[in-house]
Amino acid sequence: MNISSSFTLCRFTFRKCLSRRLQGDTCDRYYCSKSSSTDQTRVVQLKNKLACGPSFQDFIKSSTSDKSYDACNDEYEEYHIPECTTARSQKVYFETYGCQMNVSDTEIAWSILQKAGYSRTHELPEVLRYIQNSRIWLIEKAEQTIWNRLKHLTALKKRCQKHKPLLKIGVLGCMAERLKTKLLEQEKLVDVLAGPDAYRHLPRLLSLAYGGQRASNVLLSLEETYADVMPVHQTPEGHSAFVSIMRGCDNMCSYCIVPFTRGRERSRPLSSILEEVRMLSDQGVKEVTLLGQNVNSYRDLSEQHFICSEGSTQLSRGFKTVYRTKQGGLLFSDLLDKVSQIDPDMRIRFTSPHPKDFPDEVLQLIQERRNICKQIHLPAQSGSSRVLHAMRRGYTREAYLDLVENIREIIPGVSLSSDFITGFCGETEEDHQQTLSLVREVGYNVGFLFAYSMRKKTHAYHRLQDDVPAPVKQCRLEELISVFREEAAKVNMALTGSTQLVLVEGESKRSSEELCGRNDGNVKVVFPKTDLPVQPEKPQMVPVTLGDYVLVKITSANSQCLRGHALIHSSLNDRKTSEHLLSKQTI
Repeated sequence: MNISSSFTLCRFTFRKCLSRRLQGDTCDRYYCSKSSSTDQTRVVQLKNKLACGPSFQDFIKSSTSDKSYDACNDEYEEYHIPECTTARSQKVYFETYGCQMNVSDTEIAWSILQKAGYSRTHELPEVLRYIQNSRIWLIEKAEQTIWNRLKHLTALKKRCQKHKPLLKIGVLGCMAERLKTKLLEQEKLVDVLAGPDAYRHLPRLLSLAYGGQRASNVLLSLEETYADVMPVHQTPEGHSAFVSIMRGCDNMCSYCIVPFTRGRERSRPLSSILEEVRMLSDQGVKEVTLLGQNVNSYRDLSEQHFICSEGSTQLSRGFKTVYRTKQGGLLFSDLLDKVSQIDPDMRIRFTSPHPKDFPDEVLQLIQERRNICKQIHLPAQSGSSRVLHAMRRGYTREAYLDLVENIREIIPGVSLSSDFITGFCGETEEDHQQTLSLVREVGYNVGFLFAYSMRKKTHAYHRLQDDVPAPVKQCRLEELISVFREEAAKVNMALTGSTQLVLVEGESKRSSEELCGRNDGNVKVVFPKTDLPVQPEKPQMVPVTLGDYVLVKITSANSQCLRGHALIHSSLNDRKTSEHLLSKQTI
């Protein structure tokens, strides 16, 4: 209840009791006996006090108003919570777990705290305020890791309380919203909880925690997109960055808790996205990934763009959705078109899409634009139509395969990646075999595979039974991984002998003498570290550094990566020219 409603209710209750007393009734809160002459005198005094007492405006802080108020000899102070006056001397430390959306949320939260006067440290021993951002969707083991981490930090906090009394522990994101009671009241492991839509309130929540209170705000919003908050990107200079374009999800898949922890789907205004991408381009970033829970259902319905498009939702053929068809606004194809025009030498990717939102105009735009990667993440989740129906995915196996065929027809050479969940409620061995056959039939480069773990609040939790034993889930997962790697190896080996344009990410994890990066299809490419020419006809050799584009001749491949040797420095615009000149030299 807010201040105004509290104050109004208080005055209403007092007036009601006073009215009853004037009529001779009993009001236990203020009186204990029937009216008397003395009571009548007191009633008159109370009426006078009420008439000259404070109004609602007296409860609102004003720079011009007095800090004290004398009404009928009763003094009072204004109601307000003081801001933390020591923010500029405080440091904040982030640890991020879970999906890439949490990395984006960390950048937003840090931007807000930075403006509030906080400084950031990357060393845990330095920190005086600790914030942890976590979103766990399907992986039970990862969530247990976070619980163990929180218990460790709580013990650390108790040990150093005398020396660092300002140490505060917080949890941000979906886990904060979903487990607020357990985290804050039962386990008492944290001082601050902030849900995905409450990052603007972090300075005030930390201020309350500094005052000795446990503070939380996990309310979800129908409007919050942080459109006016410019994230502070922590990606290496000249490499890549993620740009959040929407929040929440409306799909309501039966296994997924995202709609309950991140709320309804809402899109960030296109102008705000373009401003951030331009800023990243000016900083020399070479690859931007557009980020959202269902990124390709983007629809900008902000006031300035609402009437720019009259199109309704266009789904992939054979797909359906549980929510009402949306009208108006700018679509994902409009966004992709505008973003790709900002910097022709900047790669554009997007994740994570839903298969239903791939109408032909999106696929044709991907094919036409040189800097939109010819790689599509196409989450299947299962190869069984029966299981897909139980998952509420809105398509059948046949519709999914038709979409794959259409994508490959419009975008020749496209790379596909996918998500799969094994051991979902009611999954039989036959269902599992259909998933394996789908993997073999499609042939993916990259996959994200999970054993199902039920989450509270979801449709599956309320309506389905998690009846596949854990050992069976694990066995099926291992078999799925094995088949997936076999098929990925075949897909990657088909690239042997080709020339791939690679964006360099840094040194290989296995050897400081090798560099690694990713090609257009988002497959890792490893090659020996060496100086390269900038142009084929000029002998000048230049070292390869982070963020460079280089052409790499592929000599071998496995399910995880491609290997080869670098030929020349290049770019998205110069690739064709460089390949042509190299081919002439070879001849």
